[in-house]
Amino acid sequence: MGVNKSKVVVGFMVMGVLTLVLGTIVTIVGPLIIDDQIVKNTVIDPKNEVSYTMWKDIPVPFYMSVYFFNILNPKEVLNGEKPMLEERGPYVYRKQCQKDNITFHPNNTVTYREYRRYFFEPSMSAGNESDVVTIPNMLVLGAAVMMENLPFAVRLMISATFKTFKEGPFLTKTVGELMWGYESGLVDFLNKYLPGMLPSSGKFGLFSEFNNSDTGLFTIFTGRDDIRNVHKVNSWNGLTKLDYWRTPQCNMINGTAGQMWPPFLTPRSTLPFYSPDACRSMELVYQRPGSMKGIPLYRYVAPKTLFANGSDYAPNEGFCPCRQSGLLNVSSCRQNSPVFISHPHFFNADPVLLDFVHGLHPNEDQHGLFIDIHPQTGVPLNVSIRLQLNLYIKRVSGITETGKIPETIMPMIWFEEVTGYIDGPILHTFHTNLVVLPAVMEVMQYGFIVLGLATVVVAALVRHRLSKASYNEPARGHAAPEKCVPAKAEK
Repeated sequence: MGVNKSKVVVGFMVMGVLTLVLGTIVTIVGPLIIDDQIVKNTVIDPKNEVSYTMWKDIPVPFYMSVYFFNILNPKEVLNGEKPMLEERGPYVYRKQCQKDNITFHPNNTVTYREYRRYFFEPSMSAGNESDVVTIPNMLVLGAAVMMENLPFAVRLMISATFKTFKEGPFLTKTVGELMWGYESGLVDFLNKYLPGMLPSSGKFGLFSEFNNSDTGLFTIFTGRDDIRNVHKVNSWNGLTKLDYWRTPQCNMINGTAGQMWPPFLTPRSTLPFYSPDACRSMELVYQRPGSMKGIPLYRYVAPKTLFANGSDYAPNEGFCPCRQSGLLNVSSCRQNSPVFISHPHFFNADPVLLDFVHGLHPNEDQHGLFIDIHPQTGVPLNVSIRLQLNLYIKRVSGITETGKIPETIMPMIWFEEVTGYIDGPILHTFHTNLVVLPAVMEVMQYGFIVLGLATVVVAALVRHRLSKASYNEPARGHAAPEKCVPAKAEK
C-alpha cells in the first residue's frame, strides 16, 4: 500500500511540475501570440474584415456640435465698448464619413479620399437652424484688417463698395445661413472680378467649404512591412511637407490622419496627427488610464504648448506672426484673412484674452480636447476635438464700417467633433478578440503556475509525511521481543 501511495505522490509531483512548466511557457508565449494577432488584425488589408471595415466605413457615428457667440451689443461695440457675448447652442450635426478612391500601392501604402456630409439633428440640438444670431461680418471686418496698409484712397473705395452692397460690420442671420452659406451681392461681385479671393466660389458660409467635400488626397502606410507605421501619413495631396509656415519643423506632416494610430501605445507615447482643417500637424500627450464598457483605455489631451506663441514655446515660432499664447494664426492658409484658432472660451490661453470680451468661462471638462484610445490596438474609443474660430478686428481709418471698434480677438463660434461609442457586432468582436481573450490568456498563464506550484508543494508534503510514517513503523514479519518475567519460587 505504501509503494502505491508513493507512486501516486510522485505522479502528482510530475503533473505539478508539468503544469508549472506549461504556465511558464504560456507566460512567455501567450503575449507573443496576442501581439501577433493584433499585428495581423491592425494591418490595413481588405482580408482583415473587421479592422478594414472599421478603417474604411468607420462604424461609429460622428457628431459636430456648434456653439455661436451671439453679440448682444453690436451698436455699442462700434462705439468702442467691449463686446458682450451670449453662447447659443449646441446645434448638432451628424457627420457622415466615407473613404473612396482607395488604391493600394506596392510600397505598402494606400491612397484614398474621405468625403464628408453633415445632417442637422434637431432632437440633439438646443435650437433650430432657423434661430437668428449676430456675429462679426468676416467680409467687412476681416477685409478691413487685410487692407489697412493700402493707400487711404483705396480704403475709401473699399468702404464705398461695402456701402454699395449694403454690407455692415455685423451679420444677423439664421444659423443655417451662417453655417452653409447665404446670398450676397458682394460675394457674387468678388467671385466674378476677383476669383480665388474667397475660399468658396458659391455662397459664403463658415462651413460651406466643408460640406459635401473631401479632406484631400491622403497616402498612408498600411503597416504590412512595419506595424509601427500603420495609419501614418506618407503624403497629403502629393505633398510630404507644407509651405504655409516659416520653419521646416512647423511644415512637417506628422503622425496619422487622426482616426487611428499604431498599436502598442504606452504612457510615454504621443498621438501625432495631421489636420487639413487646421493646416498643420498636432500632437496629444498621455494624461491618465481609464476604461469604457470594460475595455481599458488611455486618455490623451492637448498640451498647453499646442497653441502657445513663439515667445512661450520656441518651436512654435514658425507659426507666427503670433499674438497672445493660445492662438494659432491660420491666415496663411485662409486667404490671409485674420483668423485665429484656439481652444473654446480661450481655455489654456493667455488670461488677457478673456478681458477682450464679456461672457467667456473656460474649464477643462467642457472645453478641453481629448482622445480616449485602446492602447493595444490604437483604436479610439471616445473622441472630443474642440476648437474655436476667432476673428481679429480693429478700427481701420478710411473704412467707416469699422467705427471705433476696439482691437479685439473676437470669438465667433466653437465646435466639438465627437464620436459615438463602438456598439453592436463590431464592439462584440472587438471586445472578444482584444479584451476577453487576452484576459483569459493571462488568467490561464498565472492559473497554471499557481496550480502547478500548489500541486508540487502538496505532493512534497504528502511524500514527506509518508516517508516519516514509514520510518517510524515496525518492520513487518518479525515478532516483538518477549519481556523477561522472573519464575515463581516453588513452595
